[in-house]
Amino acid sequence: MQTRRPFAPDEYERRLEAVQREMSSRSMAALVVVDPASINYLCGYDAWSFYMPQCLVVPSAGLPHFFTRAMDVSGGAITADLPDDRVHGYPETLVHRPDVHPFTWMTERAVELGLMPRSGDAEVGVDLDAHFFSARGHACLAEGLAPTRVVDSHQLVSWVRVVKSFAEQDLMRAAGRIASRAMSSALETAAPGVRQCDVVAAIQRAQAEGAGDAGGDYPAIVPMLPTGKTAGTPHLTWSDRPLQFGEATTIELAGVHRRYHAPLARTISLGKPPRRLMHTAGAVDEGLHAALEAMVPGNAVRDVHEAFSSTIAHHGLYKESRIGYSIGIGYPPDWGERTISLRSEETAVLQAGMAFHMILGMWEDDWGYETSESLLVQPLGPERLTDVPQGLYIRD
Repeated sequence: MQTRRPFAPDEYERRLEAVQREMSSRSMAALVVVDPASINYLCGYDAWSFYMPQCLVVPSAGLPHFFTRAMDVSGGAITADLPDDRVHGYPETLVHRPDVHPFTWMTERAVELGLMPRSGDAEVGVDLDAHFFSARGHACLAEGLAPTRVVDSHQLVSWVRVVKSFAEQDLMRAAGRIASRAMSSALETAAPGVRQCDVVAAIQRAQAEGAGDAGGDYPAIVPMLPTGKTAGTPHLTWSDRPLQFGEATTIELAGVHRRYHAPLARTISLGKPPRRLMHTAGAVDEGLHAALEAMVPGNAVRDVHEAFSSTIAHHGLYKESRIGYSIGIGYPPDWGERTISLRSEETAVLQAGMAFHMILGMWEDDWGYETSESLLVQPLGPERLTDVPQGLYIRD
């Protein structure tokens, strides 16, 4: 009944082998995967069940097993590249109880199946910084495995995910086409008197409809529209307030296809923008192109950050925060992979197949400028995933 897998079985086999090789290098007897994006990466499972305890247990050898709420087992049969006997559902009686927890059941079942050992000489990894993995879940896992040590995997699967296969790159290109359509819809809709929520409605319709034969998926982050005096504050969403002539709005959204994300940001000014906004936009766009020139395999990631920073410094500007991060599969609340950041302290080296959201936001007290590109690192340089023209948009 497996009908929604976006990749051929051999793709999942290669991913599992890569994860198990890394586990072996760290002497891990098993890995408990709790990040829904990493679960999707390893077996294709895709459902809005991550708000409840669930995990994929990867043994040191052999196929992983997926543990989820009983009512979600059928979702595993439909979406996951796993035999039915490797999808397990914990009883409904364990949901939202103060005295028992699903991770106790899942741990006991995994031990019974021989997926995880109980031994003082063994270590089992789990991503201690993952969303949706609670302190209580960790306590139940550690108690159920004792004397086995539960150690931080430090996002092991996320780091394996950093370099995208050709099949993954195709899905990200589709996401980029959707992002382009969504942003174009936003820029066409934004006008004095139009409510912010109506701009978002146009964005969300385009996100869901998709582009061409690529249907859209829900984004890990909702559209963000800091407007007017709030444009200097990132990560604000929207209200029902009408857009005003003389104000600028920063728009950040993503196109999504098969859970692969291509974020995109642009800024639109309704009426002639003030000189400070024009100056910042020109400097940032110059810095963007300098950063793109540095984004070639073999360069250090920090070289990309340095190219941008040194360019805008010539214009008297400085950006404290990072200028981008690795992207790929995403689930709420984040479309980033939480691995490589484009910043001065980063030690990673660029490789072909990596994907980044280069987000260049300059936020001041009561105004801001934001522009971004989703990029695939290719042998000769970066490939833009969207085709929305760059620069500040002005609507007179």
